[in-house]
Amino acid sequence: MAEMESQDVAEPMAPGEASKSGARPADREGLLKHSREFLDFFWDIAKPQQETRLEATEKLLEYLRARPQGAEMKYALKRLITGLGVGRETARPCYSLALAQLLQSFEDIPLCSILQQIQEKHDLQKVKKATMRPALFANLFGVLALFQSGRLVKDSEALMKSVKLLQTLAQHHNHLQEQPQKALVDILSEVPEATLQEILPKVLRADLNSVLGSPEHLELFLLARQKVPRKLEELVGPVSLFSDENAPRLVSVLKMAAASVKKERKLPAVALDLLRLALQEGKFPRFWKDVVEQGLLKKQSWPASYLCFRLLGAALPLLSAEQLPLVMRGDLIRHFGEHMVTAKLPNQFKFAPEMNEYVGAFLEGCRADPERQLAVVVAFTSVTNQGLPVLPTFWRAVRFLSPPALKGYVAWLRTMFLQPDLDSLVDFSTSNQKKAQDASLHVPERAVSRLRKWLILRLVSIVDTLHVEKEEDVIEEVARFCFFHSFFEAKKPTSQIPETEQRFSFPLESRTREVVGSAFFSLLQTLSTQCRQAPEQTQDSQPWTYRLVRFADSLLNHSRNVAALTPFTAQQRQAWDRMLQSVRELEATSSGAGAKAAAFQHLLLLVGIYLFKSPTESCDLLGDIQTCIKKSLGEKTRRTRSKATNPQEPPWVEVLVEILLALLAQPSHLMRQVARSVFSHICSHLTPRALQLILDVLNPEKNADEDSVVVTDGSEEQLEGAEDRSSDGEDDRASAGEEDSGEDSDDDSEEEDRDADVDQGFREQLMAVLRAGKALGAVDGEDDDDDGDELGDEAMMALDQNLASLFAEQKLRIQARKDEKDKLRKEKVLRRDFQIRVLDLIEVLVTKQPESPLVLELLEPLLDVIRRSMRTSSTKQEQDLLHKTARIFTHHLCRSRHYCHDVGRLVGTLYAQVERLVQQAGRQADAAVSLYYFNAALYLLRVLKGNAAGKPVCKAPKKEKAGSQPKGPEVAQAAGGLDLSLVTPIYSSALTSFLTRRNSPLTVTMFLSLFSRHPVLCKSLLPVVIQHVTGPARPRHQAQACLLLQKALPTRELRVCFDDPEWEQLVSQILAKVTENLRTLGEAQTKSEHQKELSSLGLLNTLFRTVHQEKLTVDLTAVLGVLQSKQQSLQQRECAAGSSRLYDLYWQAMKALGVQRPKSAKKEAKEVPSVTQNPVSTKRKKKGFLPETKKRKKPKSEGPAQEEGAGPAAAGEQQPPSTGKKRRNRRKATVPAQAQAKQQRPAPDPTAAAVAGPGTPAKTPKLKKKRKLSQVNGAAPVSPVEPAGKKQPQKDLPEKGVSGKSPQSALPRKKARLSLASRSPSLLQSGAKRKKAQLRKARKP
Repeated sequence: MAEMESQDVAEPMAPGEASKSGARPADREGLLKHSREFLDFFWDIAKPQQETRLEATEKLLEYLRARPQGAEMKYALKRLITGLGVGRETARPCYSLALAQLLQSFEDIPLCSILQQIQEKHDLQKVKKATMRPALFANLFGVLALFQSGRLVKDSEALMKSVKLLQTLAQHHNHLQEQPQKALVDILSEVPEATLQEILPKVLRADLNSVLGSPEHLELFLLARQKVPRKLEELVGPVSLFSDENAPRLVSVLKMAAASVKKERKLPAVALDLLRLALQEGKFPRFWKDVVEQGLLKKQSWPASYLCFRLLGAALPLLSAEQLPLVMRGDLIRHFGEHMVTAKLPNQFKFAPEMNEYVGAFLEGCRADPERQLAVVVAFTSVTNQGLPVLPTFWRAVRFLSPPALKGYVAWLRTMFLQPDLDSLVDFSTSNQKKAQDASLHVPERAVSRLRKWLILRLVSIVDTLHVEKEEDVIEEVARFCFFHSFFEAKKPTSQIPETEQRFSFPLESRTREVVGSAFFSLLQTLSTQCRQAPEQTQDSQPWTYRLVRFADSLLNHSRNVAALTPFTAQQRQAWDRMLQSVRELEATSSGAGAKAAAFQHLLLLVGIYLFKSPTESCDLLGDIQTCIKKSLGEKTRRTRSKATNPQEPPWVEVLVEILLALLAQPSHLMRQVARSVFSHICSHLTPRALQLILDVLNPEKNADEDSVVVTDGSEEQLEGAEDRSSDGEDDRASAGEEDSGEDSDDDSEEEDRDADVDQGFREQLMAVLRAGKALGAVDGEDDDDDGDELGDEAMMALDQNLASLFAEQKLRIQARKDEKDKLRKEKVLRRDFQIRVLDLIEVLVTKQPESPLVLELLEPLLDVIRRSMRTSSTKQEQDLLHKTARIFTHHLCRSRHYCHDVGRLVGTLYAQVERLVQQAGRQADAAVSLYYFNAALYLLRVLKGNAAGKPVCKAPKKEKAGSQPKGPEVAQAAGGLDLSLVTPIYSSALTSFLTRRNSPLTVTMFLSLFSRHPVLCKSLLPVVIQHVTGPARPRHQAQACLLLQKALPTRELRVCFDDPEWEQLVSQILAKVTENLRTLGEAQTKSEHQKELSSLGLLNTLFRTVHQEKLTVDLTAVLGVLQSKQQSLQQRECAAGSSRLYDLYWQAMKALGVQRPKSAKKEAKEVPSVTQNPVSTKRKKKGFLPETKKRKKPKSEGPAQEEGAGPAAAGEQQPPSTGKKRRNRRKATVPAQAQAKQQRPAPDPTAAAVAGPGTPAKTPKLKKKRKLSQVNGAAPVSPVEPAGKKQPQKDLPEKGVSGKSPQSALPRKKARLSLASRSPSLLQSGAKRKKAQLRKARKP
């Protein structure tokens, strides 16, 4: 920018030019030429992205602050004013906002001049008809920009002109509609009262009809009445807006306002102003009844209804406790309830979220007034549809209630549950419900049942929104209420039990009581979730379940006042008392077993509460649990004694595992959590038999035979809820259509089932009936005259009866088969759900006890589940089972940091299991399943390798020379406890199968994972891989073998396992195999053969890198000869087929042998610059200019000799002078001339640079490096024949290849990045730093 300013000053305009064209065109030309960045600001301002617009506006302001008096300010104002009238509608507000910020930042710019420029640029008198609309919007956005700058209300002259302009724009209603009037109201709402008194007679007519003609005029009237009432009264006179004759006009105006904000979905300002005015004048009841409920609500228009709803929400904070019933018990709230019930379609607008925001804002704003809070919440709850409240049971607005209002609301819910007052509800029925002829839908008992179910669920949901520590008394009140009415009933009231003091006005139905019971257990789950930090602890340090158990015990002791719905037998009462005694004993347990005792205590309390729901099953479970707890807590003291006296008695762990499995079979998330918690404390004592009980659940064969665990579901409760939901959805027409289509599809499926169920036996029976009734016509051997005989009436009636009975029996058989199928399907669903829950126990085991030998027994059962699920994962439940099993197997088992280190006598079994798993991995049909089996075998190898009972490992000496190679101790340490004589045949067979079978599920990735984890095993398996590089194997298998070697050889772990001679021999052997493969290079016809060639060349390049890095003595002449013989065929194939990847790999290998890749004619033609081309033109040009390389030129007739004769000097003579370039750009401008001199040198023959025969030595790579540096520095190119080796003597390579020192023993930890300039130009270092250093040296004189 500084350069631009200096150029503007240094190049003043001539006086003649200034007089002819004026100063602006010259300034504009200078801006276009020298300040492209400044011009880009205006493009970015009009972009749709808000961040880009704001950033461009800020940069423009910063740019203009640096030069406030320059030509840029004039151009910016002119450009922004022009942008107000652009054709793109989205760009006009952007320019308006930028102009407003500009005027706000530079207050010395007069607003009147800006307004004058806007009117001159977009003159409404001179503009054409086609551009009238953009000009109108330009004037409107110009006034808005002046107003948004904040300076318009301070400048009276500009304010008057703007008001006059807005009045002119208001006449063009077709284009601008009410926007000018809205802008006028917004401006006048900010002006002082004195200014408003002066302007008001000019903008407001004295006629009341015009005031009530549009929302904008009415809003202006209300504004004047609020700010300057005396001036308004002088102008219009006394006006009563809420009179009987003005009410219809107000309704019309509000309807127009509702239609204007239909897309914005907001409350019009004029409606809120009218509401405030009605409250101020004390005429709110008239306004609400006449205008809102009797006016707008009767229009049968959804925009008008939504305006009424928004007016209701906005009125809540403004109304008193006496005015709220008028709003909350009228026709409007009933209409809102109908909208809540009927608006259920996905694409239908729902007002409920917006009303929730209104109610939440009201409750949060009036915490100090609990009476109004309670009144509003009770009023919304009282809006019911045939007894069922329209609000959902979970309502987030309740969290804003103050403690007194919350207690009052809970008390109201309890009272309505016990003694429903249907007359106090705002109940309604939809049109479809009114048309229904079923009288049972309108009885009060049905309404009471629907109301009670909703009330109990609302009580439970309130606990979800509460803080347990702050509202403990409310939570205890709700929990006691739910528990009491779930399992008890009051006989006689007593003050000791407050729940007995109130009686039911309507008897409580059994189905409703079941809903209360399920809600109670849901409440227990909520409490356990909220109190995880202090698990379900109350203020007196007792769990909530313990508190409820004590309450239940007190109820059992008050048998005179309270009666249990299912009375306990003597045995069940003894179990209850023993459970309480066990809980007290667990409380006195030492602190060492505190967590374990707490888990057992929680289990006892929960099963004790379930004693009221299912007494028989829970009674048996309590006895077994108590026995197991005693044995578990006393196990440490009995370990020194002998074993159990009764060997037939199962261990306590097995019994407890069976109990946990029985608890998991129940559809209770709380039971699932408790079982998981208890199992985490007993899994350290798990026995193989107990683990087998868990694994039998995952085995479908054993699980189908054993019926010890009965899986239950909550189908009855779901049916009850479905009945309520079906009654609620009677008004949903789309759902009715879907039901019809569903019935049609069901009918079709039934017909298909009937056709499928027609078996041969039924056909025979049908034929027999027809023959008996002689209804089949003529039989073979009879005359044709008998065909005309017809059956009599009695025969027809008998035949009909026989057919009817036959088809009735067939229908019963079909229905029985269908019921059997449904039963089997439901059992399968329940079984899968039970298996998903049982996986929780396995997850706990592998997480808490990863070093237990029992974990090793989980591998094959989990793999069986994965295999079966991947084969039949059609339903979501099957997919959930698969995902959970795979997650446990992969993340918690195979990838765990801890594993079993003491397998003891299981070593032989583990080796057999490894062999079995690897064999099964090779037999799978899916590679994904095979991967799980292969990973399981790798996990067992990891266990065997780290087994402490394995072979002793010799430690390597601490001090070791840097150049010595690791010997036997390191190899033994790498092998660990693995017995290679047992493992190698297993994987050798698998590798052979992988490299020979046509469709093997094994993959290269699996064996690479094996090689990286066990390099010693990789050393043993390398001969198998090398054997399949060549020979009779398929090309695809040869490619896989090459890929395995290519990935395995560079690893440091594998190199450590070899001595120097062994490693050199191995590389030579692989090199010979690859050389044999390359003899058919370029002859591939199929895809697999092409992949084989690519893999062979990739392996060859890897071998070259290994040879050069470790300076191995390997014979490379045979490889060089084979590659040179394939050069011509590969070049022709590359030009014909375009196999560039193969060609690149080939020349990468040739480059490693010292042969440079020849440049193609196309590449040379592209790189030779034109003689007349400007060297600077190859750089990026400024925007708005066509670069020289893009201009069309005539073809030249000069030959190559003339082009060579031109030389770099000629090109340098025709270079135009550089204008305004930076020093670094001028420095880089010399590169094309040097490149041209480099390109004009004839390319050397690649065969001459290589080897004339197999015994000819290759050239030294250092000579080529010097040549490259000389070319970059601009020196004359060195000819291949010239004795340029005087400075650097040329060294011949021996026939055996490259020889050097022995490789280091301990390779560095990081990957070696050696500079091989002394051996190969392909590995020449060409980093950015080295190039810069070479260029710097070349520039020195």
